[in-house]
Amino acid sequence: MTNRSAVTALAALAMLNVFTLGAGVAVAGLLPDRLALWQVPRVARADVEAPGTVLSPAGSHGPLPSRKRLAAVLAPLIGAQPLGHHVGAVVTDLATGEVLFSRQAGSPFVPASNAKLLTAVAALSTLGPSARFTTRVVAGAKPGSLTLVGGGDPTLAAGNPPRSDYPQPATLAALAGSTARWLSARHVRTVRLGYDASLFTGPSLAPGWTPGYISTGNVTPITALEVDQGRLTRSGAPQDADDPNNYRPRTYAPATEAAAAFAGLLRRDGIRVAGPPVAGRQPRHAVPVAAVRSPALPMIVGWMLRESNNVIAEDLARQVALRTRRPASFSGGAAAVTAVLARLGVRHGVHLVDGSGLSPLDRLTPAVLAAVVRLAAVGQQDALRAAITGMPVAGFSGTLAPGQSVFGGFGPPALGMVRAKTGNLGKVASLSGIATDASGHVLAFAFMADKIAKGSQLASAAGTIDAMATALARCGCR
Repeated sequence: MTNRSAVTALAALAMLNVFTLGAGVAVAGLLPDRLALWQVPRVARADVEAPGTVLSPAGSHGPLPSRKRLAAVLAPLIGAQPLGHHVGAVVTDLATGEVLFSRQAGSPFVPASNAKLLTAVAALSTLGPSARFTTRVVAGAKPGSLTLVGGGDPTLAAGNPPRSDYPQPATLAALAGSTARWLSARHVRTVRLGYDASLFTGPSLAPGWTPGYISTGNVTPITALEVDQGRLTRSGAPQDADDPNNYRPRTYAPATEAAAAFAGLLRRDGIRVAGPPVAGRQPRHAVPVAAVRSPALPMIVGWMLRESNNVIAEDLARQVALRTRRPASFSGGAAAVTAVLARLGVRHGVHLVDGSGLSPLDRLTPAVLAAVVRLAAVGQQDALRAAITGMPVAGFSGTLAPGQSVFGGFGPPALGMVRAKTGNLGKVASLSGIATDASGHVLAFAFMADKIAKGSQLASAAGTIDAMATALARCGCR
């Protein structure tokens, strides 16, 4: 697909969003941006398929916006008091990369969740669109000895989610059912259960993270084995998949909780589990018993971007590290994502310490974000476009739906015409993505501010950035 036809397909996709996106999004918290795992509509299938395969012609046929007109509409907003004194912005022609507007585009900013765009592109480029992550059960040499082996599936659920959810995650319930049938066929009724979460290494919290991220429900310690992303019920057990509440504290021991949940499911299926599950490594020469596989990577990427899902981002960064033969840790994942972006041509302005942007120590430039957006939209790898089609849509989905984050206050010209990744963290608000302007031209943009005053100024700053995106969509700007 040529650059121009890719841009045309993306413009058509933006206009189709009104018809392909559903309702039912849960209320989001403000710091950082996040949404309920089970309440966000996963998105219609057109959003996870290759752009251009089901789209009617539309297009980037209008003239380029005038630099002078763009400056006239954006500069006053950039100077608005809520954004603070450190603001960066860049707008480019998506097809050619020509810079149409720039303010501190090469200066480093705290990106917050905009860092997830880099993780998405690195994962899609390195792992490929057919990648899935497998959670397994194996048997050891001793009769009745089982090990639950984590494969780094960040979408693994305990019970069964609503059938209306798309994509459907793999579940421990299905894994336990298959395991119980395997055991019953061999007349085994009692087992001892171990669990292996050794695929990932290093500390469970990244530099700059605080324990408050866990107690407020933003993330769980990162491990290769977890269910429901570590969310807890009031009783302290992993939450039921049908529970829509995203904001309860998360467990500090996700692998232990996952193994306990699996043991409970085995008991429900008629298998006695002797004693509590024990951490360890799967035995050598283990016999495969059962396995479940995650949804395909483009679906997981969309899930991550729409929800601004931190656990998914960190797991994907580690999967990139494993594929590039680095340690599956925060530092290894950050180094792997940085290296993959450098290989794809984005070599400067990237400093990451995690894969989600939760750390205030991360730094990206607006120019980098705009370049990554363009790379995903019109680059040589078609698979990267899932990083664009997976982003929230202004006024309709994910963290850009009304009331779902500090963003979402777009004017009518932006509704369905802006597709972007949000980021907010403490004094940080950022937005990067694509906008189709009034002339039908598709633009890439990145707006960043990271010295916003505390308190209600964050919401005001995000509203100003919403206005900047709306101005792009409204502007023919010839």
